[in-house]
Amino acid sequence: METEILSPIFTSKDLETDQEVRWCPGCGDYAILNSVKKILPDFGLPKHQFVFVSGIGCSSRFPYYMDTYGMHSIHGRATSIATGLKIANPELSVWVITGDGDALSIGGNHFIHTLRRNPNLNILLFNNQIYGLTKGQFSPTSLHGQVTKSSPLGVVDSPFNPLALALGAGSTFVARTLDRDAKHQQEIYKRAYYHPGTSLVEIYQNCNVFNDGAFEVFTDKATKSETTIFVEHGKPLIFDNGNKGILLDGLNAKVVNTEDVPANDLWIHDENDLNKALLLSRFFDDENMPRPFGVIYVDAKKPVFETIFNQQIAERKIEDKETAFAKLLKSNNSWVVG
Repeated sequence: METEILSPIFTSKDLETDQEVRWCPGCGDYAILNSVKKILPDFGLPKHQFVFVSGIGCSSRFPYYMDTYGMHSIHGRATSIATGLKIANPELSVWVITGDGDALSIGGNHFIHTLRRNPNLNILLFNNQIYGLTKGQFSPTSLHGQVTKSSPLGVVDSPFNPLALALGAGSTFVARTLDRDAKHQQEIYKRAYYHPGTSLVEIYQNCNVFNDGAFEVFTDKATKSETTIFVEHGKPLIFDNGNKGILLDGLNAKVVNTEDVPANDLWIHDENDLNKALLLSRFFDDENMPRPFGVIYVDAKKPVFETIFNQQIAERKIEDKETAFAKLLKSNNSWVVG
């Protein structure tokens, strides 16, 4: 899908603020910030129509570093606040900045119901598999056995699979990218922006202080080709420099050598196929399968929440406010005290 690039009203440099960017040197958050700054001018909107809403965590400092409107909100509640903003002013381009702890722990309920409702928001989920701001406790995405400040003997939980969770909650746009791949990030963010509904982009983001190298197997040149697969709509699932591919055998996926299988027999990625998206998301649970990156699933047919919400209000004849309030006070659900 090609995205439209409009004449910019401002430049990425215009998005800089007077705030010192205070993440740890080498943190993956810097790369994400830079990528978002680069793409925003391409959308042809003035700066005041962009709003960044965050919760609590390292990633949630993001709004301070964008010269747009923004809100550093409550732990885990950024999606709900962003939904309210979108209802109140549908013309805004609303972006939610959150982390694996903020969104999937205290904010888990708000997260899944936002995806279910499908307001036109863009959710960037910074996943570093650790609590960074509070100094290295395990998070909902920390791996089984991972040693952290709060799990000195290793995590006993099984980690959340954010993409599978999102698909199960009815998300209409699910994608994954990496902090160290600026070009891929920007392509995915643009796709997310143009999606009519809630877009979820999981970003593998390195915390070089408390969980350094968590995603190195997917970013290091020596291992990247064998462990990652970049999916594109209508193209076969091929990785390892074209030497390996994915074959669908009924409901099972298996790795094959491309020289042994005709290209037409390989799994062709269809980002509109929910069943295949669910299967693709489960590669997360199989160490023998490559980790998929790119747009996993898109459903552009589901109604957008704020559209039907505001349409419902507009179609109903509402009485004069004073009359309606008087009726409310004297309705059957009132009591006389004393």
